[in-house]
Amino acid sequence: MSSKPPFKKVLIANRGEIAVRILRACHELGIRTVSVYSKADADALHAKLAHESICIGPPAATDSYLNINALVSAAAVTGAEAIHPGYGFLSENSSFAEICDQCGITFIGPTVRNMQLMGDKEQARQIAMEHNVPTIPGTVNAGIDAEAMLLEAERIGFPVLIKARSGGGGRGMKIVESAENFIPTFEQAKREVEAAFNDPYLYLEKYVSRARHVEVQIIGDKQGNLVHLGERDCSIQRRYQKLIEEAPAHGLRQETKDKMYDAAIGLAKGIKYASAGTIEFLVDVATQNFYFIEMNTRLQVEHPVTEMVTHLDIVKEQIWVAAGRELSFKQEEVKLQGHAIEARINAEDPETMMPSPGEIVGYHPPGGPGVRLDSAIYDRYRVPPYYDSLISKLVVCGETREEAIQKLLVALDEYIIGGIKTNMDLHRKVLRTEYFQTGNVHTKLLEELQKIEAEAKSAEAEPERLKVGQE
Repeated sequence: MSSKPPFKKVLIANRGEIAVRILRACHELGIRTVSVYSKADADALHAKLAHESICIGPPAATDSYLNINALVSAAAVTGAEAIHPGYGFLSENSSFAEICDQCGITFIGPTVRNMQLMGDKEQARQIAMEHNVPTIPGTVNAGIDAEAMLLEAERIGFPVLIKARSGGGGRGMKIVESAENFIPTFEQAKREVEAAFNDPYLYLEKYVSRARHVEVQIIGDKQGNLVHLGERDCSIQRRYQKLIEEAPAHGLRQETKDKMYDAAIGLAKGIKYASAGTIEFLVDVATQNFYFIEMNTRLQVEHPVTEMVTHLDIVKEQIWVAAGRELSFKQEEVKLQGHAIEARINAEDPETMMPSPGEIVGYHPPGGPGVRLDSAIYDRYRVPPYYDSLISKLVVCGETREEAIQKLLVALDEYIIGGIKTNMDLHRKVLRTEYFQTGNVHTKLLEELQKIEAEAKSAEAEPERLKVGQE
């Protein structure tokens, strides 16, 4: 890396652990930083660690972290040359990136055109097909007419998956098993996505009942260089939200991986992609055939597992690329070593899965060789109720997958977050199952485990019920 910083000052348009992660990368590069915060985040760690901090509005994200005028004004007032959006919020908002460009502020991410092409999932699917990337059988165009889409569903064959054209995070995503349930489910999904994304259009895909969610991390520069950094398995999910991620993907044939790498690079080159990004695939467990899902034109939550096995700093590289420098490494220099696993730690009730905001009373982070904690919490910090429940990411790396699993279990036992409820027990439960330990993972594993657990409890209760009946 050059001794001269790529930018003099960068504003981080985000909060929480990802804002802290970007702050650290900037500071290591010698860049002065500006944090923005809502009134609810006045005591947040990202507001404390930056060289400058500026309040941009009330607690509601729509009035603060999603307020483009406030963010651009904050950059102008503080003299920030660039804005890093992190993930979530405005990270994939092409209008925000365009306004930054118009104001002479570098948007640390892909071009406006890249975001527009991949932000519309219907269009992204068509582009993938044009570049010979395998796609799941589905509708060519998105629609809002339930009757017309029912005919499409019958053509594809049930079960089908209803998906939103815009947005993400599983909003509006519904599995429909038969024609009888299609129209009411479609109408429900349409209402959900219209409320969430102001876009009611939906499209359909053939539902693959047992699949893995595998993604390829890519990064490109403005000179046309593009490389992949291997793959990640993100199959452990709850309500379409990722819970545990690992790199590399266990049990995939090298032939399958190589084809996925070629598909990801081919698609990214086809749109002249220039930044960090991720191509997501669905992999059929039975056949290992893979299908394009979508492209995320931003930094991913789970990027640390890739950093752990490649020993590369994706955030720093992303900042350098935005400043116009070529990638600092070539494809043949990317080597994957060991196995990394990330556990997303959420402030939530483990029984109801509802958010559990409140004051942290008693805090002790885990440590040791191969243990990384991306976090923005501390003792006596009050977790606000207004934002996503993710509060930290616990990441470990071992020489083998077995070692990484054991290391993560030990780290979870060391991790103390008092005063609020978290999902750490759920992580322990999943990691200890034979399914996970043998790599027998798929996107519906948690649902299956919950069903098995419920049936076991029911069987235990049956003798007691019989006894009561006899009395």
